[in-house]
Amino acid sequence: MKSYRLVPGHGLAGLTVQDRDEPEPGRGQVVVRMRANSIGFRDLMVLADNYPLPITPGVVPGCEGVGEVVAVGEDVGRVKAGDRVAAAVFPRWLDGPFRRDNAAQLGTMIDGVLTEYAVLSEDGVVPIPEHLSYEEAATLPLAAVTAWNALTTGGAPRPGSTVLTLGSGAVSLFTLRFAKLAGARVIVTTSSAAKAERLRELGADEVINYRESPQWWQDVRALTDDHGADRVVDPSGPLEQSLKSVAVSGEVALVGRWLSGAEGAKPLDPAVLFGAGAVLRRVATGSRAHFTELNRAVAAHRVRPVIDRVFPFDEVPDAFRYVQSGGGFGKVVISHG
Repeated sequence: MKSYRLVPGHGLAGLTVQDRDEPEPGRGQVVVRMRANSIGFRDLMVLADNYPLPITPGVVPGCEGVGEVVAVGEDVGRVKAGDRVAAAVFPRWLDGPFRRDNAAQLGTMIDGVLTEYAVLSEDGVVPIPEHLSYEEAATLPLAAVTAWNALTTGGAPRPGSTVLTLGSGAVSLFTLRFAKLAGARVIVTTSSAAKAERLRELGADEVINYRESPQWWQDVRALTDDHGADRVVDPSGPLEQSLKSVAVSGEVALVGRWLSGAEGAKPLDPAVLFGAGAVLRRVATGSRAHFTELNRAVAAHRVRPVIDRVFPFDEVPDAFRYVQSGGGFGKVVISHG
C-alpha cells in the first residue's frame, strides 16, 4: 500500500510516498480502506511545523478521511467489515471536555489518513450518512465537527437569533448551513463580491465585505440595531472585532489560535474582552459525540457540503499547492477512485 509521510518543518519538500505492507488490525482495531480525504489550511500548518500540537517525524499526515472497513480485530463490536465510516480527528476524545489525555490527533501526534489503508481504533470511527458519497463525507471530520461544536455546545442557536461567522472558509460554510437549520439569522464576512453572491445562494441573510468595510464590527452593530450577534464563530480574526460584534451575554467561539487576526496586529486590549460582556470559548474541533450528533442532522436534513475541487490520491502535493494558492470556495478533496 502507499502512504504519504512527512518531515515537520520542510513543507511540501518533506512530503514523501512510501510503500508498506497492508496492515493487520490488533485488538479493538479496524482496518479502513480509505476512499476519500479532505485537506485545508490546517494541513499546511502541519507541513510547516507551525501547529499547536506536537508533530511526530515520519507521521502519516491528514486528519480527514473516510472509507470502508475491510478487517476487524478481536473484541471489535461497534463496526463490521463493509461499514462506511469516517475517522474522528481526535480518536480518544469520545465525549465530554477536551483534555490532555484525549488530545492525540490524527496526522500530527499519531498516523493520519493520507494512506490507502489506515489502522484505527474502533472507538475512533463513526458511520457516515447514507446519502453522501465518500468524497462528500470526507469534508465532515474537521470543518463540520468544528462548526457543530462552535454552534451547539452550551445550547444551539434559537430561531430568530443572530449568528455571525467570519470568512468563507470551510468552517464558516458549515456554520452557515447549520445555523440556518436552527432558524437563525446569519451574517457572514467575506472578501469579494463573487464570494458574497455564493454565500447568499447558500442562505446568508447579510454579507459584509471586510475589504470595503475594514471596521466591519460597526456594520454588524448596524445590522442588529446595536444588539450585536448572539453568537460569533471566529476562525480568522481579528478577535477584537469579534468581541465588538457580539451581544452582551452572547458567545464568541474562537476557532484556532490566531488571537489577533492579521500578522503584526496589536495585542488584544483586556478592556475590550471585559467590555464585550460575553463568553469567549476556545473550540478545538470536537469529540466523537459531536461528530455523531452532526451526522444525525446532516442525514435528517440531507445536507450536502460545498466541494471546491477534487484531486486524485497520487496528486496530493498538487492539492496542497492549490490550497496554498487561496481563492477557492469549499473543501478540497482527495479521491482514491
